[in-house]
Amino acid sequence: MKIEGAVLRQSPAPAPYRETLPLEITELELEAPRPGELLVRIEAAGVCHSDLSVIDGNRPRPTPMLLGHEAAGVVEGVGQGVRGVEVGDHVVLVYVPSCGTCRFCVSGRPALCTTAMAANGAGDLVGGGSRLKAGDQQVRHHLGVSAFASHAVVDRSSAIVIDRDVPFETAALFGCAMLTGYGAVNHTAGVRPGESAVVFGLGGVGLAAVMSAAAAGAYPVVAVDPVPEKQELALQVGATHACAPEELEALMGEVAPERFDWAFEAVGSAKVFEAAYAVTGRGGGTVSAGLPHPDAVLQLPALSVVAENRRILGSYMGTAQPAVDVRAMVALWKAGRLPVDRLVSAELTLSQINEAMEELEAGRAVRQIVRPGTSSREPR
Repeated sequence: MKIEGAVLRQSPAPAPYRETLPLEITELELEAPRPGELLVRIEAAGVCHSDLSVIDGNRPRPTPMLLGHEAAGVVEGVGQGVRGVEVGDHVVLVYVPSCGTCRFCVSGRPALCTTAMAANGAGDLVGGGSRLKAGDQQVRHHLGVSAFASHAVVDRSSAIVIDRDVPFETAALFGCAMLTGYGAVNHTAGVRPGESAVVFGLGGVGLAAVMSAAAAGAYPVVAVDPVPEKQELALQVGATHACAPEELEALMGEVAPERFDWAFEAVGSAKVFEAAYAVTGRGGGTVSAGLPHPDAVLQLPALSVVAENRRILGSYMGTAQPAVDVRAMVALWKAGRLPVDRLVSAELTLSQINEAMEELEAGRAVRQIVRPGTSSREPR
């Protein structure tokens, strides 16, 4: 079938993106779903820093590639052998599919699936190869989703069926920002009631970690970001305190004199991770949910890791099990404990995708939502 999508033809691409237009809105040919796959009409797609990282070269990927990996939509086609999903179902799309048979999948760690990792790195689906073409040229998939388009073909494991009363612009965020932040707090760290937490970086993932830490009963929950508007939003979604990075040391004297039990880095910066490590106390843990440049190197005081029983933890996709966690997060959202709706800073059309990337690169956006085929709406 013919679809419209946003294709990146070369990486890295220079800024400013409003002028250089690295993402080209073009017509593509989308193959029908093969066995084990679904055809999904995209209703809402979040603009995430992982998309920007492909554009600016921080996450090298093969091109041309149809970007977008955080989305929600409606199932329009079901491949042979697919179970548990029907045409008309509403689904959240997650950015790491799973084979179900490798040692990571069978041990309950699908985010580390070896088959999916190889497919995502190559821009393929788990079933092998691409389902996208622009003329005679093959176009790669982004993290098994490629959501900046009117439709997508995805592996069954990339789609989580949800209740139909969840708005698409909210549902989309459960597929990446919320899954990563919620999982970092609840799975990677396992935050317990009464433990203290600090979150560095208040984009979608960082704010998801803030609200998840609050829902888990952490106290205090301190949010750190140089942008005042993001600090204010963090206070609205669960943070007990918020400040700029240079203000944190003074604030700690008031609310966490023994330093924090948990620090979460959601920037993708080695320097910020080092700062997060520095503010955790004895027995504390520092969790990185950001993706730094492949060449970045950490410099930490090695003795403190042992002498102070400190933990350093990576959290890819929040160490989550999407089939379980997406539904759990939806239930918490319905109960008013995860105010996911507050993360949406603007709703845009596909034609505005390059402007959205510039807003993200400038640090002004939290989560912009692209609605294929709809008119632009004012930022909330």
